[in-house]
Amino acid sequence: MFIAQSLVNYLKLLQRHVYLAPKGVKEKRAVGNYKYRAPNGAQSRLERNSAIMTMKIDWMRGCATALVTPFRSDGAIDEERMRALVDRQIKGGVRLLVPCGTTGESATMTEEEDARVIGLTIEVARGRAKVIAGAGSNSTASAIEYSKRARDASADAVLQVAPWYNKPTQEGLYAHFRAIAAAVPEMPIMLYNVPGRTSSNIAAQTTLRLARDCENIVAVKEASGNLTQIMEILRERPADFSVLSGDDAVTLPLIALGAEGIVSVASNEVPDLMSRMTNLALDGKWGEARALHYRLLPLMEVNFIESSPGPVKAAMALMGLLEENFRLPLVPIQEKSRTRIREVLAELGVLESAHVAA
Repeated sequence: MFIAQSLVNYLKLLQRHVYLAPKGVKEKRAVGNYKYRAPNGAQSRLERNSAIMTMKIDWMRGCATALVTPFRSDGAIDEERMRALVDRQIKGGVRLLVPCGTTGESATMTEEEDARVIGLTIEVARGRAKVIAGAGSNSTASAIEYSKRARDASADAVLQVAPWYNKPTQEGLYAHFRAIAAAVPEMPIMLYNVPGRTSSNIAAQTTLRLARDCENIVAVKEASGNLTQIMEILRERPADFSVLSGDDAVTLPLIALGAEGIVSVASNEVPDLMSRMTNLALDGKWGEARALHYRLLPLMEVNFIESSPGPVKAAMALMGLLEENFRLPLVPIQEKSRTRIREVLAELGVLESAHVAA
């Protein structure tokens, strides 16, 4: 909360300051409204450190949704509801879909179920949105296998989370991700740094080293909560390497600092509002983006009132979007949390307007 509010305060400052180089100086990179320009014939530090060009993926920006996985009361995947939710995302303006991540409860799904959810998402999204399939594991061999399976299913990219539980060193993290990149060289890879879940932080210099050494490591979803670390990546990254927030509440300030978007939980509930807020910020319409950010902030916060995806699924059930079913060890949220979620949804005016057919 403190980080989110502190970062938003950068917006007014960023709107007022643009570094302009002397006449004849060539622009090399823009970060927010600050523009770095290197003298003609000079190499920037980014150029000197980039031995390999990052694969250019123009669509890796905007609002991506970390999709929930709907279950039936018997615990099976609700495939019809899954199709309906994906369609609702696209109709709401979301153009990047991320199935089988943390929010999708992939930790309690079988390999076959993961493949099925990814396949359903690709099927519904085909030609309308890009699919970044969750394919991570704390076994490098398994992560490679899952990435190849996602590639063969026609996913557009894969999301690779830092290995959990075995707590590799920075050199181990580098070797893990580089091995995956080498195994699927044609597949764009988004790193996922979420130390609160994995107990392994991908340090800024490790992210940057991977970005420079592996052409197909094209982005990072940064959910460390460490502003200094994220800014180091933004400042030092090679051209065409994208940084997306992994925390809804800091989307706006991170875009102001140069990030390309968000992998969002809140867009499960309000895809139209989250995609609009993200696009407004990317377009430099700070006043409108800021107003929408503060309108959505209570929802962003209440989605983590208990362990995610408990709150977002509870909210979506209240909105008539799915049945509130989980797989152990996740359980339904407490009633006091449900009451607060209902209040937030009512304030947003979305309790009665979200029903989808399935």
